[in-house]
Amino acid sequence: MMEDSSAPRSTRSTFAWLVGGSQVLGVASVVLTGVWMGHYHGGFAWDGTQQEFNLHPLCMILGLVFLQGDAILVYRVFRNEAKKNVKVLHGVIHLLALIISIVGVAAVFDSHRASKYPNMYSLHSWCGMATIVLFSLQWVMGLLFFLFPVASSWLRSTYLPVHAFCGLLLLVMSVGTSLLGITEKLLFSIMPTYSTFPPEGVLANVLGILLVCFGVLLCYLITREEYRRPPNPEEEALAVHFKTLTEGGSPATP
Repeated sequence: MMEDSSAPRSTRSTFAWLVGGSQVLGVASVVLTGVWMGHYHGGFAWDGTQQEFNLHPLCMILGLVFLQGDAILVYRVFRNEAKKNVKVLHGVIHLLALIISIVGVAAVFDSHRASKYPNMYSLHSWCGMATIVLFSLQWVMGLLFFLFPVASSWLRSTYLPVHAFCGLLLLVMSVGTSLLGITEKLLFSIMPTYSTFPPEGVLANVLGILLVCFGVLLCYLITREEYRRPPNPEEEALAVHFKTLTEGGSPATP
């Protein structure tokens, strides 16, 4: 992470600790999900069995929670790097998150089909499908508006706050849907013994707490004004010049 010389040393130190903490929480959530599915539910496979279903929670938490959160965070971590490079990194991580999430969705549909189990009946499945569809739409809109812009400068500046809000909303939706999935899994697997604090139940509870903490910490880092990307006069000048060339505006026009 490039040093931000304009920020007080205490702010930079706090920011570094918070980012580091978010990564520990995110990685721990993914690892704990892998341990839960691997140790208590037989591991992973792609054969239509329960082991294929186990890929679903792992892929969704890795893609829609951890990687999506990190994709948003790059604008804070690399806030002094060239904006174009950060845009590319933002889009690539989001694309990776989308691909992994699609694998997770395919795994649950395929395992349900093989076991003749119904799809899309629970609140978790409805919220999850809405999240993955909106996430896909968000990625396509970001691609067209910002990475390979086909819209006018005015339209891009108008859509930018909507894009940022939807990104944060999707992260919250992803964490919430994951918590619903954890609850649903516990209801089906250990509900009769849940009140006796079995190890699997404790592990799932800890996973839920880690996901909530990760989401809260990401929201804090993203919304704090002192961690935002500072204005870059050179980039603003290039943006005005690009607008002049493409839209016939005046160089003095903001």
